[in-house]
Amino acid sequence: MTIATDLFQQTSKVLTVSELTRSIRGILETKFGAVWVQGEVSNYKLHPSGHQYFTLKDARAQIACVVFRNTMAPLRQPLADGAHVQIYGNVSVFEARGQYQLSVQIIQPRGLGVLQAKFDALKRKLDAERLFDPARKRPLPKFPKRIGIVTSPSGAAIRDILNVLRRRAPWLQILISPVRVQGTGAAQGIAVAIRELAKPNETRDRFHHRRFRG
Repeated sequence: MTIATDLFQQTSKVLTVSELTRSIRGILETKFGAVWVQGEVSNYKLHPSGHQYFTLKDARAQIACVVFRNTMAPLRQPLADGAHVQIYGNVSVFEARGQYQLSVQIIQPRGLGVLQAKFDALKRKLDAERLFDPARKRPLPKFPKRIGIVTSPSGAAIRDILNVLRRRAPWLQILISPVRVQGTGAAQGIAVAIRELAKPNETRDRFHHRRFRG
């Protein structure tokens, strides 16, 4: 153990998770209090208790929001995913989950959000190309022999997928095409990987894929 470490342990109090979270709550709620924030609604849920939960997001970030029952009068138009709104609320911390959120008091609708509008425009474009036509769909085999997975090779998701497949379908040959799933160029990389996996075996095998068997 180094001298610096000894000094650090002697002069620093070891906090519990509850104490640290409570301190963070005090700082956030004192510094920000009530604020106006605008963004786009997603993951909207109306709980049986009457509370409303949703995520407010823009292109780079998101924050959890809650509207407690009887906090405000009902809106003329109920909230829905994709709505662009301006809200007024208090920054608070839900200590049980270590999550900060906005406790909403006022909601002012601003129309359809930019992200939802872009999504709807893309959906209309693909629909015009008949990409959603049921006639284009291919039936999936009940017991496939081989499946391809396009994902990050180091993420928790691929480990979960492999564990389930090894347990439920140990006969499967699994081809993993490793890609980045976030950041610049991720979408293009994923598209290329899907196209390569869809090629005939002799063509696809010329590309690098990781093979796993149960």
